Amino acid sequence: MQRRQILAAALLIPLEGLAQTCGAPTPRQTEGPFFKTQSPMRASLVEKSAKSKLVLTGVVLSPQCKPVANALLDFWHADEEGDYDNRGFRYRGHQFSDAQGRYRLETIVPAEYPGRARHIHVKVQAPGGRVLTTQLYFPDEPGNRTDGSYRRELTMQVVRKGAQRDARVDFVVAA
Repeated sequence: MQRRQILAAALLIPLEGLAQTCGAPTPRQTEGPFFKTQSPMRASLVEKSAKSKLVLTGVVLSPQCKPVANALLDFWHADEEGDYDNRGFRYRGHQFSDAQGRYRLETIVPAEYPGRARHIHVKVQAPGGRVLTTQLYFPDEPGNRTDGSYRRELTMQVVRKGAQRDARVDFVVAA
């Protein structure tokens, strides 16, 4: 095989699961001041007025790389103006992973706000396990360089498809 053929073949290898290596727990981060309990159960946070859509998918795994079924995932983030809904549950919701540990969230791309890079908050908990609270970041955002909370290992894999972005993050949690 020639060098070009080897490189071309390497590009065909699926990238799924590379966002988080099994065995290493997903890093924790602060929940911040805007977490609310009792968010509604829903897999879509998209509202009629949404201009752009983000579809976030992934798998919840144990440190032994086994899928975690029925893991709780609670998501919340700022709106298109960088504000959090502290009265209701706009851009807030929870869901449970399926039997293979998979989840899928439809939402928007949240705005940045002063001092913070564009991000999404999440709590993940395996049944009977400890709650993981963390934040997810968008790649190649100018705010990543100046946000003291930004961690490269929490950057989502994102692919743009017109006005939609598809993102992937796998979580490793104690099960």
